[in-house]
Amino acid sequence: MLKVSSNLWFEKEVQQAVEFYVATIPNSSMGGTTILPAETPSGPPGSVKIIDFKLGDQDFVAMEAGPFDAFNHAFSISVECETQAEIDRIWNAFLDNGGVEEHCGWLKDRWGLSWQIVPRALIEMISGPDRERAKRVTEVMLQMVKLDIAKLEQAYR
Repeated sequence: MLKVSSNLWFEKEVQQAVEFYVATIPNSSMGGTTILPAETPSGPPGSVKIIDFKLGDQDFVAMEAGPFDAFNHAFSISVECETQAEIDRIWNAFLDNGGVEEHCGWLKDRWGLSWQIVPRALIEMISGPDRERAKRVTEVMLQMVKLDIAKLEQAYR
């Protein structure tokens, strides 16, 4: 059977990153860890670590293999939340763990990976048939750092 996974290249601290992610994102789990036993372009035997994990229903592979390309906004992980309490808990966990908040529900974790912490209601409001309501919601969202469901719903109404 075909399996598709997103792969994340970490310079260091892959174990800490994956443990944090699965502890923070509901319905997540860590799979197996593989240490490459041969010399690679990243270093001697044992210098490359690969961890399989799942965030929600999405499969990931994280690899610690030294410096290569830094994470950037071209790849981000989006977490759709049902409630403001869930948004607040996840958002604060990332910030308390060395993350940096950005705009429009985006933040970077301490390893430089970009995340979008988004209320599911926002997606429904901006994709609905009433384009004037969608515009108002979008304009309010663009002024936010952490997304606030009550303010988005107010703009929608």
